[in-house]
This record gives sequence, structure tokens and C-alpha cells, in this order.
Amino acid sequence: MPTDVIATTAAPPILISLTAFGAAEVRRHGQRWFTELSHAAGAEGVEVRSELLVDATSELPAIARTVRSAGLRVVYSSADDLWAADGTLDTAALEGALAAARALGAPRLKMAMGGFGPASHHTLAALQDQLDAAKVELVIENDQTPAAGTLPALQDFFSVANGQGVFLGMTFDMGNWHWTGECPLQAASALAPQVRYVHCKGVQRQPQRWVAVPLAESSAPWRAVLRALPADVPWAIEYPLIGDDLLAVTRREIDQLRSVAASMAGRACLST
Repeated sequence: MPTDVIATTAAPPILISLTAFGAAEVRRHGQRWFTELSHAAGAEGVEVRSELLVDATSELPAIARTVRSAGLRVVYSSADDLWAADGTLDTAALEGALAAARALGAPRLKMAMGGFGPASHHTLAALQDQLDAAKVELVIENDQTPAAGTLPALQDFFSVANGQGVFLGMTFDMGNWHWTGECPLQAASALAPQVRYVHCKGVQRQPQRWVAVPLAESSAPWRAVLRALPADVPWAIEYPLIGDDLLAVTRREIDQLRSVAASMAGRACLST
């Protein structure tokens, strides 16, 4: 490489999934309040959660105004599955999620695939038509279920969808793989071409269950997972943000993620 050319890697925008602040607190204060806190802490965007909305009719437009005023990115997360257990496309869930994304002004919608299977293959064209009409990008998340959160299930879905010319992105939740007994690093290596959005989540094993923790406390190889994924897609904090000074806690975690991203970018430049 010529000495006067410097290789650069775009830093990932840092978002906060508002569930990180705890369901009870978010429902008490409202997602607009936490959107404002996230902006004050330096986040570049937020992920608004359907399951934490108390009154979507009033909340979504209010959050939309805050997002536009602050110049924030916004993702809408629907807790509904796209396909029912029998493989039928849940059009009501999809239409509801798309309507909410429009009300929020969110160009990106996150959902889990649910019961996608052989009976679902013929519904992909209809799904694409609805997404095209809504002008919303759908990103499929690996959840914590065997049907929609394992590597074989996700690989089958994307293989079928890609084969039909339906090119959907993926939300890669780096913690959820542990709930389904999967290796997150293996999944990252296999699914990286599909990934458009990353949920940053550390994990620890308690006697009867996995729990989400900050990355610095994680027992998983989270740095290796992030290195295996695309470097310029948004990262969202989806681990607990708790403390007496919540603004300071949030700012610290954002700064730490930015430091990790800068370190990864520096190594990438040196290797080119």
C-alpha cells in the first residue's frame, strides 16, 4: 500500500435497545424519556420495543418527534413472530409491525421468523411485496427458541429466501446463541454475509439459566464474535444498564464500545 494512503474502516454507529434499561423502568418513564437519555449519553440511535409500549398510539409519534429533532437512527422491534407454528405468514403481525415502524419513522424493522418451514416457502414473495410497499427494511433476529434461534434454522431460512431473490438482512444477537446451545463464533462465521445489525450482549451462566450481562463481565468470546461480523453495521447495546447515575453508566458503556470499535479498526488497517 502506498505510504500516502491510509486504510480506514467505518466505525459502527452505537444504538441502545431500550429494553436495556429494564422493562419496569421503561414502562414507568416511557421510551421517549429513555430515547432522550440515550441521546444525551452519546448514542447515535435507539431501538424501540413493541413489548414496552404502554400506549403505542401516543408514544410512537412522540418518540418519532424526539428522534427527528435529535437526528437519531431508529429501529423498531416487534415481539411478534413472522410465521405461525404451522408455517403460515402472520400477515396481521407483519402489517401491525409495519404500521408501527411507519408511525415511528423507522426505516428498519426487527422481527424473529418464528415457525418458518417448508410450508412457508411460497409466502416469501408476499412478504417481499409488503416490505417493498412499506419501504421498510426487515432484519431477522436469532431469538432464544430452537425453531428460530439455531444456526441450522437460520441457514435454512436465508438459503431459501436468497434462492427466491428475497434478500433479507439479519440482526445478530451475540448472546442469544447460548440460550439455544449454539456457538456464537461459529454462527458469526457462517452468517456474517447476512448481518446488517448487531445486538451486543454479554452472558454469564447461573445454576439454572443464562443471564445477560455487560460485555466486560461476559464469559463468552465477544471480541472474537465482533471481529467475525461486518465492521460497519450498527451495534446496539442490549445488556442491562443499571446504576444510580444512569446517564453516566450509559455514557461509559457507549464510550467503551466505541473504544472496542476503534481498536478493531486499527488492527484492520495494520493488516491491510
